[in-house]
Amino acid sequence: MNGTSAVREMYPHAGQPVLQAGAALAEARGAVVLLHGRGGSAEDILGLADAFGRDDLAYLAPQAAAHSWYPMSFLAPREENEPWLTSALDIVASVVASIEAAGIPRERIVIAGFSQGACLSTEFVASNPARYAGLIAFTGGLIGPLGMDLRHEGDLAGTPALLMAGDHDPHVPWQRVVDSAKELERMGAKVETVCYPGKPHSVSADEVKRARALLAGAFA
Repeated sequence: MNGTSAVREMYPHAGQPVLQAGAALAEARGAVVLLHGRGGSAEDILGLADAFGRDDLAYLAPQAAAHSWYPMSFLAPREENEPWLTSALDIVASVVASIEAAGIPRERIVIAGFSQGACLSTEFVASNPARYAGLIAFTGGLIGPLGMDLRHEGDLAGTPALLMAGDHDPHVPWQRVVDSAKELERMGAKVETVCYPGKPHSVSADEVKRARALLAGAFA
C-alpha cells in the first residue's frame, strides 16, 4: 500500500472539496456550515442558502467521499462507522477552523445538516461544545446505538438548537431526536424540537421557515 492509499484509508474524506455560497467570509456577518445527507452532495445542500434568504451570511458545504459520511446507520455501533465517522468530524472541524481563521468567531457559526448530515451536525456540536450561533438538524440526532449513553462533556452555553423530524421517519426514530434534545439541553443548549406527523424523509417548507427564524434571531 502506498502512502496516498494509506492516508485515504485512515482519512477517507481528506482532500474532498468544500463549496461556498453567499457572502465572502471576509465580509459576512456569520457563517453556516451545511452538511449533506447520504447520497447527496455539497451542491445539493447549498440550495438551502437560497431558501434561507440571508445573503449576508457565508455558506460552506464540504463534500463527503462517495457521497456518504459513514457507511452504516447512525444507530450502528460506532466502531462499525470508523474511520469514516472520525474523518467526517475532522472535516467539519477543519471547515469551522477555516471560518474562525477568517475572523468569524464560533458564536457566529451555525452548524446545519440533513439526515446523515443532521446526525453529523448534532454529534459535532455535542463533541466540540462551545457557544455556536445555532444548530439546525433536519431529521437527525446524536450518533450511536439505541439505548447507549448519549452523554457528552462540556457546555453549549445557550446555543440555540432546532431539531426537526417526522414522527415515523424510516431512518431516524423520533425517540432518538427526543433523547438528543435532552442531552443538548443538559449541556446548556436552548433546544426546540418539532415533530411532523407523517412527514417524508425530506426538508419541508415549515422546517425552512423555522430555520430562517433561528438565523434571524442568531444574526439580529
